[in-house]
Amino acid sequence: MSSLALSFELAGCVAAILLAIGTPVAYWLAYSNWRGKFLLESIVALPLVLPPTVLGFYALLAMGPRGPLGRLWMALFGHGLAFTFSGLVIASVVYSFPFAVQPLIASFEAVDRKLLDASAVLGAGKWRTFRRIILPLSLPGVVTALVLSFAHTLGEFGVVLMVGGNLAGVTRTVSIDIYDRVQSIEYRAANHLALLLLGISFAVLCLVYAVNRCVWAPAWARWTVK
Repeated sequence: MSSLALSFELAGCVAAILLAIGTPVAYWLAYSNWRGKFLLESIVALPLVLPPTVLGFYALLAMGPRGPLGRLWMALFGHGLAFTFSGLVIASVVYSFPFAVQPLIASFEAVDRKLLDASAVLGAGKWRTFRRIILPLSLPGVVTALVLSFAHTLGEFGVVLMVGGNLAGVTRTVSIDIYDRVQSIEYRAANHLALLLLGISFAVLCLVYAVNRCVWAPAWARWTVK
């Protein structure tokens, strides 16, 4: 498997997992009245300021043969977790968590509370209110969370190198491949991969800004009305 294909597989898995676990976390943070929720908010945002090597180091310790995750994984599946694709997925989920949760929180908080109160008065439960009101109105935030977590994972370097190493076809992502080619003075090949990532990053940003500027809002409004 090529490094680019491996990176896309990793980014896709991480984006899907983050949407699944980030949505309930973002919902709770957006609507909870607990005074101490700033502690959880700080934990969620920690990867934004923590150096990737620090996060990667502690992830490697946790996934090692003596770490709690490593021992649990060994007991369940019979092999180690460090320097595997599964280990990369777990570490990348932690590293990209705020890129999924924070856009979701912002979108959920932007929903008019009067609509939620009206839904409750009409007898709708929290799940139905979320599915019929909050989620449709928060679509730009959902798309932004998916795209940003995908793009952030696609360009990872420090965490990937610490947790996965450089195993061809297993943990060698495109960012590691570029680094290897530069180290080997293969500047032409490194430039091709770098330009490809540059184009992908630009396309991702265009998608995010298009959604945030409501380019698709009329089409989405027609769909929700139906």
